[in-house]
Amino acid sequence: MIDRESENFINARAQAKALPENPGCYMMKDTSGTVIYVGKAKNLHRRVNQYFLPDRDLKTQALVAKIHKIDHIITGNEYEALVLENNLIKKYNPHYNILLKDGKSYPVIRITNEDYPKIFSTRRIINDGSKYYGPFPDAGRMAMFLDLIDRLFSFRKCGIPLVKRDRPCLYYYIGRCSGPCCGKVTIEDYRKNVDKVADLLEGRSEALKKKLTSEMNEASKALMFELAGRKRDLIRSIDAVTAEQEVQDFASESRDYAAIEMRSPLCTISLMQIRDGKLLGKALYRAQTLGSEAETLLAFLVQYYSDGKQLPHELYVSQEIDYQLIQDFFRCELHSTISVELPTTGKHFRILRMAKENARRDIEQVARTMDNTAGLAELQNVIGLPGPPALIEGFDIAQLSGKYTVASLISFKDGNPDPKNYRRFNMKTLNGAIDDYASMAEAVRRRYTRVVKEDLPRPDLIMVDGGKGQVNVSRDVLDEVGLADVPVVGLAKERETIVFDDDRPDLNLPLSSEGLRILIAVRDECHRFATGANQAMRSRDVSFKILESVPGIGPVTSARIMQVYGSMDALLEDKPEDISKKAKIGIETAKRLVKKLDITQ
Repeated sequence: MIDRESENFINARAQAKALPENPGCYMMKDTSGTVIYVGKAKNLHRRVNQYFLPDRDLKTQALVAKIHKIDHIITGNEYEALVLENNLIKKYNPHYNILLKDGKSYPVIRITNEDYPKIFSTRRIINDGSKYYGPFPDAGRMAMFLDLIDRLFSFRKCGIPLVKRDRPCLYYYIGRCSGPCCGKVTIEDYRKNVDKVADLLEGRSEALKKKLTSEMNEASKALMFELAGRKRDLIRSIDAVTAEQEVQDFASESRDYAAIEMRSPLCTISLMQIRDGKLLGKALYRAQTLGSEAETLLAFLVQYYSDGKQLPHELYVSQEIDYQLIQDFFRCELHSTISVELPTTGKHFRILRMAKENARRDIEQVARTMDNTAGLAELQNVIGLPGPPALIEGFDIAQLSGKYTVASLISFKDGNPDPKNYRRFNMKTLNGAIDDYASMAEAVRRRYTRVVKEDLPRPDLIMVDGGKGQVNVSRDVLDEVGLADVPVVGLAKERETIVFDDDRPDLNLPLSSEGLRILIAVRDECHRFATGANQAMRSRDVSFKILESVPGIGPVTSARIMQVYGSMDALLEDKPEDISKKAKIGIETAKRLVKKLDITQ
């Protein structure tokens, strides 16, 4: 008998096979007819059939399990599909697409498009020529801006549009409004103050501070100390609201940095905006999405910039996307030329890394708030544990052709990541051999020999990434070190199969299983952590090679330089004179090194 999930899979796969080999958009619907995911493709047949391959990841499996029907719309090319995808997402609000509500998800400051503009906060973007500044993820900082604007300038407080009056309101008489409703201020004078607000919001506050400082000094000379004090307080307020604009590189161009982090199905995108060399805004956008990182980031960028507001000159992204496609969108839809790239070194890489770290911390915070009670209880039942596994430890191995082999140990408490207890093991016994079983055995032995010797907390469950081979070597090591009572299971990736450490048959839980979701989260975090360590080792190896390519720097000197600085990024921040002094190398050698790094970067 075929269950409902398998029947949906068979029917959806048949629909996918019938799709044409044309560019277009596909809409996946559940049994109720609701659109749950919208995607675009250069070749509909090829793209949608990829969802049904046997080595699908968790996100794809979870999506496929819910598909009942697949509709499609053919377009003339992939660019038309990109634009159509954005419109379909806005129309259907699919649960598994990233979606921005009201254009931006954080509040912004709006300057209305009128002769006498009104300035206020809003979450609603209206395409009427108004100017918008933000977004402001920190509502307190936005309130500081608005309070400062209100104290600096006498803008109107009444509604939109401005209604002419014979007499001004109370705000005029207490000095909080300049009275545009009854002709008390000219359009030109009013607009001059609006331009000053725009300068302030865009990080150009020096001219305003200079003017206030001059007024403060004049008031002080005239013995008008109360007025001088108010000017002083305004200057301090300007410093306060601009204090978070800490990232500076003294460049005049505008740049955005977009970084994505995913822990299926959770997704966070961090956006950092730099204008005139200063960090103007930081925003985090959260969603549950089942697209890939590249697909999700591209769809986000189209949605985020589709209103044409606050477009940057340059856009830096953390993921390989179709650069030509997004640049065509900017040029054709928004009539703007914006360069888009993924930096791998230099200042843009470092700022993007900050954005990615913000996204990573946010998604881990979200993951920790999830209630895993049902999933842990299910694992207790299906694995046969004495209680819910409050402490789960997981292992994975990462290597590149036998080089840079690293094992990761990660810890989950109550079903959520516990990063402070993560560990990495550089393999010591392989001598360049490619042997995942031996690597797993070494990592498990090193970890639990220490647990036993130091009487550290013992896990309720150990999970290894792999099948019966990895489970068996782990079981043997645990018995050897005296932890025969600690259960170990494997998770074989092709079908997310649970493999036991005894003679029980393998187990396949339904994709909707909360227990399976926890095990997959452990496995994915193991893989991410191990791969990150592997990449760091490769990067360090490359760093040594770059250093040793400089005349006068050999293995001993390169090791000393890296010991002092830790990374190439830190080395880039120093001048030759400082490098010479700190790393104890000749000044000429330090100059050659800096020149080499400038070329490399």
